[in-house]
Parts: sequence; C-alpha cells; structure tokens
Amino acid sequence: MAIVGGGMVAKSHLLSIKDLADEITLTGVLTSSEKSGRAFARQAADICGYQVEAYESLDALCADGKVDWVIVLTPPNARLEIVQSLAAAGKSILMEKPVERDLAAATRIVEICEAAGVRLGIVFQHRVREASRALAALIKGGALGQLAIAEVIVPWWREQAYYDEPGRGTYERDGGGVLISQAIHSIDLMLSLTGRVFEVQAMAHTTMLHGMESEDYVTAGLKFESGAVGSLIASTASFPGEAESITLHFTKCVTHLQSGELKVKWRDGREELFGASATTGGGADPMAFTHDWHKDVIADFNRNSDEGGTPLVSGREALDVHALIDALITSSNSTCAAKVPYPEA
Repeated sequence: MAIVGGGMVAKSHLLSIKDLADEITLTGVLTSSEKSGRAFARQAADICGYQVEAYESLDALCADGKVDWVIVLTPPNARLEIVQSLAAAGKSILMEKPVERDLAAATRIVEICEAAGVRLGIVFQHRVREASRALAALIKGGALGQLAIAEVIVPWWREQAYYDEPGRGTYERDGGGVLISQAIHSIDLMLSLTGRVFEVQAMAHTTMLHGMESEDYVTAGLKFESGAVGSLIASTASFPGEAESITLHFTKCVTHLQSGELKVKWRDGREELFGASATTGGGADPMAFTHDWHKDVIADFNRNSDEGGTPLVSGREALDVHALIDALITSSNSTCAAKVPYPEA
C-alpha cells in the first residue's frame, strides 16, 4: 500500500503499519512537494524499518503495480483529483475523515469510487475502541431496551496556535470548524449506536476565545428517527479540554462512554464496566491518543480488501455524518436570533 499526504496524523498511520508488518508493506509516499515527500519517506523508513519510495507524482503512484490500496491523509479540499486518479487506476482508498468539506462534495467522492468499483473506507477509529464495540454488541442484542435520550458532549480545547496554521478552521480548506474536524468522530459513533437523526435545532458560533473563520462551539437539540431525543455540545474552546462522552438513556439502563470506558448502570441496581481508560486528544495536544485504534481500522481495511468485504466504515455510510453536520450548520444559519426578554430591574 501507499500513503498520499503527510499531515498531523501521519505518524499514527506509520506506527500502525509498522505493527502490521506481517500483513502490509508501505511501498511509497506522496506529498505536496518533492522536499516534504523525501522527508516523509525518510520518516516512514525509520519507523517501518525498510526503504520507502517518495513518488514523484500521483501518476507515478497510480502506475505502480505493487500498490493494491492507498491511505489518503490530505486536507479535504485536496482530495477530488487524487480520488479520481486512484479510482481510475483501480486502487482502493482508505481516507481520513472527513470525506470532503460538505455533503455534496463528499457524495461526489463516494460516487466516483462506486462507479469505478473500488473500495472506499473512512477512518472513524472511535468505533473500534473496546468500549464502543461492547456497547454496539449490547444494543444489537436488545438487552438495554428502547433508546429514549442521547447526550453527546465534546468539551475539547485547542490553542490559538492550532488555528494559526494556514487553512485550519477555514471553509475553503476544512469545510468548517469543530463539527467537521473534531466532533465528527463522536457524532459518527453516536449515529452508529442510535440510528439516524431526522431533525435538529442548532446554534453554531465562533467564541471570543479563538480568532478563526468557522465555528468553535455548537449546541443542538436532536430528534431521532427512532423517536428518541437528544442533545449535542461540541467545542474546541473548553479549556483545558476533557474527554468526549456519549450518554444513552435506555428503558432498562443508562450507558456512558468516556475515555475508552463504558459504564452501564441498570435500573435494577447492577453496574458493569467495559474497556480501559485512555487519552483521546481532547486537550491542547491533539495527538495525545494511542495509534492502536488506527491500527485496527487499517488492519480491517486490508483484510476486507483481500477478502472482498466492506470496510468498517464505508464511504457511503460516512455520508450520514456529513448529512447531519450540514443540517446542524443549516439550522444555525437559518434560525433567527432573539434577545432574552429580561424584566426591568
């Protein structure tokens, strides 16, 4: 396999590839410039323990018959041409979230891959945590009863220096702020557990704590297709930053996912604990999390590519989280602001 793009999360992918040396080989890498490509290839070689090529061009990568599939780590706005070329060359694609900057652009990416008959997987590593898998199994088994309320809180923090990086938090490059770049992981995980949301009422805002183009704080009410209701708070302005959480209230229990752990409190008094505590990158260091979750996603994609199966999260399935994010922003932009009518003193 090969990698296109060498951004912040690239090291997690390289460490994962090293751990999966018995299953996959990194043939080469491609970045936006020859200089950065050579540097990334050296880093990859140091971590993986063997020579890694720095491709001169996307055409050179596509022509490499040794490459079965490609990890794409570029910013969202740089993906269309890359996906078109890889799909035309018959290379399956595993892509870091988001698929693109909005639902329409993401749908185009998915349709290109479907038309070419290549697999498209999206990296939503929160789904592979032990606690997440345990909760998904409990829900599937029907033991928890009916879902009544879902509460998602992403109280993260990012320093201003994070948004001072060119393009970060802009609509042109990223497609938005906290929703599409950070909270998208928790929102995707929620949807995988709850099913689809059909109606939202939201407020998205840029606080005085950041100088940036897009939103760093969102609060919303949710109505689910199942009849459940819920709430979402997503922030990168919540100093010093805490782990995100998903709390689901069922008719027979309450489940709480946070920091890699699942706590189940049954209404008959029983309590259960699944998983193990882990950092999730909610504070000033966005990379303060284990690469093991990326490794599981990469291993799943590779094995499914060999066996002809569906990725853990396909491009088509990932459109659900894009649709919800678009609806949240649409709701915020279309709702008239109202002053609170406080009485005179």
